[in-house]
Amino acid sequence: MFKRVVDITRFHKNSMEKVKDTILIETPIDIIVNGEPLVNIVCLAKDLKYLGIGFLYSIGIINSFTDIEDLSVDEIDNKIYIQLKKNIEVDLELLQNNPVSRVIDTSCGISSPWRNIIKKSLDNQNLRYQKNENFSVSVEIISKAVLEMQKSTPLFKETGGCHGAAIFKQTGNLVAVLEDIGRHNAIDKIIGYALSKNIDMSHIFLTTTGRLTGDSVLKAIRAKIPILASLSAAIESGVRLAFGYGLTLIGFVRGKKMNIYTHSHRVHV
Repeated sequence: MFKRVVDITRFHKNSMEKVKDTILIETPIDIIVNGEPLVNIVCLAKDLKYLGIGFLYSIGIINSFTDIEDLSVDEIDNKIYIQLKKNIEVDLELLQNNPVSRVIDTSCGISSPWRNIIKKSLDNQNLRYQKNENFSVSVEIISKAVLEMQKSTPLFKETGGCHGAAIFKQTGNLVAVLEDIGRHNAIDKIIGYALSKNIDMSHIFLTTTGRLTGDSVLKAIRAKIPILASLSAAIESGVRLAFGYGLTLIGFVRGKKMNIYTHSHRVHV
């Protein structure tokens, strides 16, 4: 269960009334890898399969969906069980002395040890600069895509308490959209979806409702996504990483306006 109805008192037009309202439920989910607990993620208990795949990919434990031998979700005990192929090694030395980092909440995203693990994974890929310089999208397509994402996030419209993330083809056609209470979780879910469907993420662009922080940007870089656009603002850590790794970062996409923070050559009129 990821939402429930509660009784509230609503003030509107100088009057009070008793009404029903829908609220979302935060749930701590354990990801168990090869029989060992890896991390506890506070999230929306929906589309958990994709969350598990996307998170393991983001931190560099897997490089493709085929690295997973088996995956199951226990919705009663709130656990995601993932068994990796025998040749996949799990190296989490950076977390051994910092158990607090094993918990990821819905507010601030991933902590420094997780960011370090993602950066280490990028270094191992020699992913110093995004390729695919021929990928470009028009301002009109990006604007319409962000609007389409908003229309396709029913939990946000119902509760106002959810973030969305979506992936689009270069033509602007919607591929998929997923939601979560945490903006970073929503991005992990949509990346996990893309991996499970064998989608080439270097030929799509990503939209989100959340702030463009360092953790969100790192996940897009890791997935080799060339363009990340959001309704919301960019944060310095996100801009710095996007510039350094060659990601086109766009914020405040509202109507016909947007701020292109980095690598604007991928956006044309």
